[in-house]
Amino acid sequence: MSTAIFFLLSFVLLSCFSTVTSAANEITSVRVWPSPESTRVVFDLKKQPDFSYFMLKKPLRLVIDFKDTTQQQVLPSISDANSVIEKIRYSTPKKKGWVRIVLELNQTVKPVLFALAPTAPYSDRLVVDLYSAQSQPAESDKNSNTLIAKNRDIRGDRDIVIAVDAGHGGEDPGSIGPSGTYEKTVTLQIAKRLAKLIDSQEGMKAILPRTGDYYVKLNTRSDRARKNKADFLISIHADAFITPQPRGASVFVLSLKRANSEIGKWIEDSEKQSELLGGAADVLKDTQNEKYLAQTLLDMSMDHSMRTGFQVADEVVSELGKVTKLHKKRPQAASLAVLKSPDIPSILVETGYISNPEEERLLKTRDHQEKLATAVFSAVKTYFINNPPDDSLFAQRKALQSKKEQIHKVRSGESLSVVASQYGVSISALKEANKLSTNNIVIGQTLTIPRS
Repeated sequence: MSTAIFFLLSFVLLSCFSTVTSAANEITSVRVWPSPESTRVVFDLKKQPDFSYFMLKKPLRLVIDFKDTTQQQVLPSISDANSVIEKIRYSTPKKKGWVRIVLELNQTVKPVLFALAPTAPYSDRLVVDLYSAQSQPAESDKNSNTLIAKNRDIRGDRDIVIAVDAGHGGEDPGSIGPSGTYEKTVTLQIAKRLAKLIDSQEGMKAILPRTGDYYVKLNTRSDRARKNKADFLISIHADAFITPQPRGASVFVLSLKRANSEIGKWIEDSEKQSELLGGAADVLKDTQNEKYLAQTLLDMSMDHSMRTGFQVADEVVSELGKVTKLHKKRPQAASLAVLKSPDIPSILVETGYISNPEEERLLKTRDHQEKLATAVFSAVKTYFINNPPDDSLFAQRKALQSKKEQIHKVRSGESLSVVASQYGVSISALKEANKLSTNNIVIGQTLTIPRS
């Protein structure tokens, strides 16, 4: 064999080998995640997808072309829970060696497609989010969710609304425990238990930004809380680390650095500013110092949110310490997106380390979940009993209670006449309320102050 022929054959063999080694991509599975406002379709692939797509009308279809890809034989059937997709099927590919998939739709949607890199337990993926036109909020709805013009119940006995956000969901499993427990599963279970406790308390109401196994964007979580006029937001998570040793619960509040950053974004975004300030935004836009006045209002709102968040976080840490080990014994400040809303005080509760085998086991149990939910509920309830919104049932009850009886602890230098004068009651009424036969009282004695 001549040298020229040898090299020619070698080149052909190497070319064939190269073609084999750069084998086509492959769709290994297709998953559908329906949610109340959108539907997510996920294509699992062996390698990063090379794709294109287009929409067709009459009938409505989304067509996706996968370049140099082999198809999986079975596509998922669509359940009744899905209100957007009628069917997923294959169609004649654009080119040989490609795959064409058609999503038959029953309503107009806005498709958003993007690739995701591998992350446990998933390989490369193409994600298709289908947003229903009916799920998009109207402008009037957007502008009605405001800080200043919330239009609460004018009777002054409304429920205090608590948004309980279950972290992760759907395509985002969160952290994964040693035995395969998904954080998204644990957080939803605890969130539902907490919501049930809140709803059982007269004067309180829970809303869940995520109610099932689907993904909700971080901004959408805050938007849903705002739409429901939430007084407070609690985001439920489970921590993780690269080693199994760390354990214990923690509570996070928004860092000052993140707060200042978010204030700046809201100032520059006129639509968001209007959403937050409502009627005040219309007044501000006609003033010379619009930007500075808006910043002052947003600063005040953020300051209130951060102060409230820290006070509740302090209560939650204290209550959690009674039912589980604490990783941090004080609230921690962090730059977390879910805590960023200036108008909604928020905390994030890390219920334990799912990467710790013992805590993973506990986090899966009904008993431990109930203890964690009860601890968080007790802390939030205590805070709002002491600091109720003015137009709430809690405030109404606090006002009624203050008109009845008060308690006074006797201090050095005080006499019965001094105490009576301080509260505007007679000495005889004070003696009768406390069953005193004389005017003598001692330091540290507790006196019941009757209604004047």
